[in-house]
Amino acid sequence: MTLNTAAQEVAQRLRDGMAHGVLSFPLTSFREDGSLDLDAFREYLAAQLATEPGAVFPACGTGEFTALDEEEYGRVIATAVDVAGGRMPVVAGIGYGYAQALRFARIAEEAGADAALVLPHYLVKAPQDGLVEQVRRIAAGTRLPLIAYQRDQVAFTIEGLRRIAEIPTVIGLKDGHSDLDKLQRLTLAAPDHLLFFNGAATAEVQARAYAAVGVPAYSSAVHAFAPEIAGAFFTALRDGDDERVDTLLRDFYVPLVELRDRVPGYAVSLVKAAARLRGKPVGPVRAPLTDPAPADLADLEKLLETGLALAAGR
Repeated sequence: MTLNTAAQEVAQRLRDGMAHGVLSFPLTSFREDGSLDLDAFREYLAAQLATEPGAVFPACGTGEFTALDEEEYGRVIATAVDVAGGRMPVVAGIGYGYAQALRFARIAEEAGADAALVLPHYLVKAPQDGLVEQVRRIAAGTRLPLIAYQRDQVAFTIEGLRRIAEIPTVIGLKDGHSDLDKLQRLTLAAPDHLLFFNGAATAEVQARAYAAVGVPAYSSAVHAFAPEIAGAFFTALRDGDDERVDTLLRDFYVPLVELRDRVPGYAVSLVKAAARLRGKPVGPVRAPLTDPAPADLADLEKLLETGLALAAGR
């Protein structure tokens, strides 16, 4: 089965965008009291999108999707659509069970999003028939093209992937498992129209390995606080500058992963802390995440200085 016309158009825009830039997963701005700060989010996002990423994915994992209520979510997506101004696709995060995912999908649709990323459902482990049916039910209830996201308890088999690829609005699969043997089998079995995305945590560390199995596009959490570093890595990787790639990995990205792994939740809270260090108006994380400890924050500041120097060629 082929994609419907609207899904084909969005898929092509994503394909074009992925060829010239990273995928941006922006943070969501909160005030010190935990309330949503849309003015700050607008300012922050405008600066991020000025660096021309391939697409923007608001209210996803880095954007603390699970900490937003429906009203806040709608305002975040609408603001992202407005700031993007049609320059790049806006892909909204949706999730939980299919009924709640549909509610978010409809809110995103009304806000003007171009597509939706189906985040892993809440808690429950399920067989392939259930994973496929969940995507099918979401697709039946929204006009938005969908990207399925496999990580944690969601993992598609070749047959499962083929079945969701038959849905006329499913345009891609984002992978967070980093099992490259299985991923290679999926890419080889998938129809040509299906897009694949590297969704590994700190995706740059595995970007070359993912590209080797046919998945060059990746989401960059580093772009959320240092587009200069993310852009330098993307350019070096695209141009085959292995020496520069190795230097950025060894001196910035791998130490960042080691710092990230110290505390659960640092995959988001470190990113937000780094953005604050750079003067970006993003505020604190919401519970259950916690802001970094002072010692970790000091290490992050030193690492950020190193990364920025590397990006500038110093």
